Amino acid sequence: MLAIYRRHVRRGVEDSAAGTGAPEPDDLKQRRKNLRNHRLPHLVATFRGEVVGYAYVVQFRKRPAYRFAVKHSIYVHHEHLGRGVGRLLMQALIDASAAAGYRQMIGYIDADNTASLGIHERFGFVRVGLLPGVAYRYGRWSDTVMVQRSLGPGTSEAPATLGR
Repeated sequence: MLAIYRRHVRRGVEDSAAGTGAPEPDDLKQRRKNLRNHRLPHLVATFRGEVVGYAYVVQFRKRPAYRFAVKHSIYVHHEHLGRGVGRLLMQALIDASAAAGYRQMIGYIDADNTASLGIHERFGFVRVGLLPGVAYRYGRWSDTVMVQRSLGPGTSEAPATLGR
């Protein structure tokens, strides 16, 4: 998992950039422990005993009013892109988040990542915002697209307590 995440982080920042934010093994262990402690969905995809992808959600915001919304992340090993791993993780993460009582799933995607934007659209995510020039990589400013998808009954009825 660590190697997959590090590659994704480093892929978005030129080699000369200081402080790429790539986690150490203990950082990833702590993140997974926090996800378990808060009963937030986190999934790992394996193929022939090797980790080929993983996905998780975190609270969208810490304030109580936002407790029914999550922000998701999906990472797939570069040698397994285009093989359906992302689709399987996306569906499982949507199902797990809805089952846990969450009503909205939000994602932030690099505007140049057409593959990720496409899979999100296929899973019913809608583009709800554009954050122009929020990332700087490879000598240029890059935009980020915000996407959102309703889960379960969405906003059509009042929420029950989260099943956590």
